[in-house]
Amino acid sequence: MAKFFKSLLLTVIGSIVTAIFIVLIFIGVIASIASSGEKETKIKEGTLLTIDLDKVIKDRSVDDPFANLLGDSPFSQSQIGLNAVLKNIKKAQRDKNIVGIYLQCGNPNTGYATLSEIRDELIAFKDSGKFIYAFAPMYSQKGYYLASAASKVYLPPHGMMEFKGLSSERTFFKGALEKLGVEMQIFKHGKFKSAVEPFMLDHMSDPAKEQTITYVNSIWNFIVDGISETRGVSPEDINALADNGGMFSSNDVFVTGNIIDGLKYKDEVIAELKELTNTEQEDDIEQVKFSDYKSVYVPSETKGLVKDKIAVIYAEGEIDGTSDQGIKSEKLSKTIRDARRDESVKAVVLRVNSPGGSGAGSDIIWREVKLCKEVKPVIVSMGDLAASGGYYIACVADTIVANPATLTGSIGVFGMMPNVKPVANRWGFTFDGVKTNKYADVPSITRPFTKDEKALFQGYVERFYDVFIGRCAEGRSVSKEAIDKIGQGRVWSGENAMDRNLVDVMGGLQTAIDIAKEKAGLERARIKEMPEMLSPIEEILRDMRSEAKAFIAESFLGVDYEQIEHLNQMKEIHPVQARLPYELELN
Repeated sequence: MAKFFKSLLLTVIGSIVTAIFIVLIFIGVIASIASSGEKETKIKEGTLLTIDLDKVIKDRSVDDPFANLLGDSPFSQSQIGLNAVLKNIKKAQRDKNIVGIYLQCGNPNTGYATLSEIRDELIAFKDSGKFIYAFAPMYSQKGYYLASAASKVYLPPHGMMEFKGLSSERTFFKGALEKLGVEMQIFKHGKFKSAVEPFMLDHMSDPAKEQTITYVNSIWNFIVDGISETRGVSPEDINALADNGGMFSSNDVFVTGNIIDGLKYKDEVIAELKELTNTEQEDDIEQVKFSDYKSVYVPSETKGLVKDKIAVIYAEGEIDGTSDQGIKSEKLSKTIRDARRDESVKAVVLRVNSPGGSGAGSDIIWREVKLCKEVKPVIVSMGDLAASGGYYIACVADTIVANPATLTGSIGVFGMMPNVKPVANRWGFTFDGVKTNKYADVPSITRPFTKDEKALFQGYVERFYDVFIGRCAEGRSVSKEAIDKIGQGRVWSGENAMDRNLVDVMGGLQTAIDIAKEKAGLERARIKEMPEMLSPIEEILRDMRSEAKAFIAESFLGVDYEQIEHLNQMKEIHPVQARLPYELELN
């Protein structure tokens, strides 16, 4: 009995301590929100802006005071919004008090199209006569691509530079599913629609390899050309460095090859920055962090009240996916409808950063984009991904803007349904039931499809593919046959897509905004970002829920949470999908 009361007492004390800890955290969060929202930051002449991009870069994100208080944790992943980065670099360019930027970008977590937009803004800042210094103890390939826009790029003498070219690898589940006794029943249209390949093959098919080689080479050439332009090194020499060991070479080769400007420790870089900012060596450099600079007021280039608006609507993530993030078709449709009915909104920019998802959800969004286009200009800005369903919702726009490194196209449809009967029978489970009509129990995961059922499912996929290419043909003013020829599920880089009339203009979000102004006949316009963002507290709670799942899976199960989530979604998602062929990640 004594042990029972002792355990009970310890449990109660532990619960009280935990509750107090949680309350203190949220008091700190609320205080942080309150303080950050009220004060305007003042800076002095000759200030250095420090920007840390070693974090997840999304199209749009809210300030996360929870991350500011605790840093990275199992429940908080440091994020920054592309919209905020571009806005504040542009603001710093016209700010007379800002003399330069100190850039930390050793390992940004985003795609090359997003990095390209930031890089272009940094180059514009540098071309205005101000300087950019980049320094990191280690540069990933993405980090260096961004840093190569700087006036000076430094690495410590024994730091590491990842420089090796691009690769793309995917995981195949066929062998594991066979061992488990699970049969994946697969339906698709498009020889390049390789989303189903991990469940039916143990290697990449020839069409999958063909399309991957094409877009990986296109993106790598774009990266090399960008580095070549800012560093004054020929593409041939850049490729030679990558082929000769790159990251495993002595760092001296990067200096002699003009990839970086020198091997220096941080104190040496700071000493050089003090000279540039006319700071005495014993004094600290006058600087402002990016998080604080957002609160610095800099007069805009235009004067007076601007009534006309350009709505920038963000569509980021999987369409109607099972997670609590991503694109919800009903919510996004309402946002587009609100912009259409708002008379002060003269044009809409739809920012798409999506691998696709539900075919039905994509069609719901497409309808609202089409209706909006009938009353005001709609311009699409493609981010890192605008593929399959992501292209479906974009194809009807007046103008489609893509980055050369954007992955788009993937015009194709697939469906999958597991049959768990073999593994269930192995463990002694059997299934039986009754039905009123022939197809009343379709689809079922407890038995294989019959021949008739397979024909029905394949017919459904074929019909939706026909609708898909019809939507694209209408939006691009070409025949369905022309779309089918470049469709079939094939993924293209933005540059490849422009050659095939899938996109109209190379550029980023600002390019799309400029086109929207021109089509609406506006000289000046205010930007209205939509939909309304979650509050910081709501964002924290959502992130805690999703990050906790990943933390538990990776820490206690020792497995990649993304792969578990991908498999888990198979039983929940809409049976017909218009999405990117696989979880694509380029190093």
